[in-house]
Amino acid sequence: MTSDLQRLLESAQAADIAIHSLAISVDGDERVRAAVAPWGHDVPRRMYSVSKSVTALAILLLVEEGRLRLDDPIIDHFPEMGPVHAWLSATRIDDMLAMTGPHSRTTYDADGDGWLESYFRVPPTHRPGTLFTYDTSASYVLSALVERLAGMPMLDYLRPRLLDPLGVGQSMSFLPGPEGISHGGSGLIAAPGDMLRIAEAVNGTVAVLPTAVRERLIEHRSHPATQTWGAALRHAYARQVWLPGGGCWLMFGLGGQLVYGDPSRGLAAVVTADTTTLASGDQRLLDLVITALDGDPAGHVLLQPPTPPHDPASARSVRGTGTRLSGEDAPPRLSVVLDADGGELEIEGLTLRFDTARPTVAILPLGDAVITAGWSSPGVLDVRVSAAADDIASVRLRLVATGDGILTVMSQGYGPAIASDWTWRGSYRMP
Repeated sequence: MTSDLQRLLESAQAADIAIHSLAISVDGDERVRAAVAPWGHDVPRRMYSVSKSVTALAILLLVEEGRLRLDDPIIDHFPEMGPVHAWLSATRIDDMLAMTGPHSRTTYDADGDGWLESYFRVPPTHRPGTLFTYDTSASYVLSALVERLAGMPMLDYLRPRLLDPLGVGQSMSFLPGPEGISHGGSGLIAAPGDMLRIAEAVNGTVAVLPTAVRERLIEHRSHPATQTWGAALRHAYARQVWLPGGGCWLMFGLGGQLVYGDPSRGLAAVVTADTTTLASGDQRLLDLVITALDGDPAGHVLLQPPTPPHDPASARSVRGTGTRLSGEDAPPRLSVVLDADGGELEIEGLTLRFDTARPTVAILPLGDAVITAGWSSPGVLDVRVSAAADDIASVRLRLVATGDGILTVMSQGYGPAIASDWTWRGSYRMP
C-alpha cells in the first residue's frame, strides 16, 4: 500500500469513519479494489446525492439528442403547474443544473407528498441564475423532466445510452418519490464497481458518452464559495457535479459516498462510507481522499471497520438480565453475556453479538451490518455498529460495569433515517 492510502485509512480509523469500500482505476486499469464485509465492489448501496450527477447525465443526453435545450424555462415542460411567480417563469434548466435556482432551500417535505408540485408552488426568494443554493427539489424536478420526455423511468432511458455499453447497472435502481418519479436527487442505489465504470466514461477513458455531454457535465457553471462546507466543495460547481480544483470533478453523496475523476491522469475513484458519527465527517473524508489521490494510488489495501481499542485486562465478566434503575428512553430490561472475548447484548428482542478479536457480520433491522467491540478501559466495553440498507446508519454503545453490580449503558444512533429508539441511556441492576 502506498503511504498516501495508508494515511487515508489510518486517519479515517482515528476519526471513527467507516470506509465500506474503495476502488481506484487509472486509464481503465483497476489499481485498488477493497471492501469491508458484508459490502463489496458489486453490492448495491444508496449513493445519496451522487444521484444528482446521474440525473444531470440523463438531461445532457436529452440535450444532445435535441429533445430539450439548456436555456428552456422549466415551466415550459410543466405547463400544468402554471401560473407561477415571475422568477420561476425565468428559471432555466441550466439554472437548476448549476444549483442557481430561485429557492433558498429544498422545497419539499421529505415525509410529505407533492415533491414535484412544491418546486412550482413555494415562493422563490431570489432571481434565478444569481445565487448558489443546494436544492434537492430542483434535481427531483429534473428527474421528472427526464421521465416525461423519455416516456420511461430514468434508468431505462440510460441503459442503451450509458449503462449497457459499460456492461453495468443490472442491479442499479432508484428509490421513488411520492409521485412514483425516480428520486434523481438522492435515491440512486448502485454498486461501487458500476459507479467506477461511469466515472471512467465521464473521464473519457471509455468512449461511451458523447464528448459534448462529458464537457458540459464538468464545465464550471457556478460559485458555491458562500457555503459553509469544506474547501473542496466551495471551489466551483459544474452541472450537478462539484469541481474541487486541479481539473478534477466530484460526485458527492451524504455520509461519504464519493465518485471522483481526474481526466488528465485518467484516474477514477469510488469511495463508499458512513461518516455520520463525526460532525462534518463526509467533508473530512473528502479532504483525506483528495490528498491520498494526489499521490500514486496503487497497491494492496486492507479495509477494516472502526474498531475500539481493546485491552483484555480491562474486561469484566457480566452475565444475566438487568432491571432498569434509571434512564432516559432506556428499555426496562436488558440481557448481557460479556467477557474478554466479547459477548452479546439483548434488548427488547434484538440480539447484538460481538467479538473483541474480529469484526462480526450481522443482519439487523438497520440492514447488513458489521459490529466491532473492545474493552477500552477497566470495566468499559465499547461497541460499534455500521450498517447499510436504503440508508446508512451507525450505532455506538458504551457499557460500563462497576463492582457494585450495576451496568450502565449508553446507545447513540447516527444516520439520516435512524429511529430514535437507538438513542438512550440507563443504569441496570444485574443479578
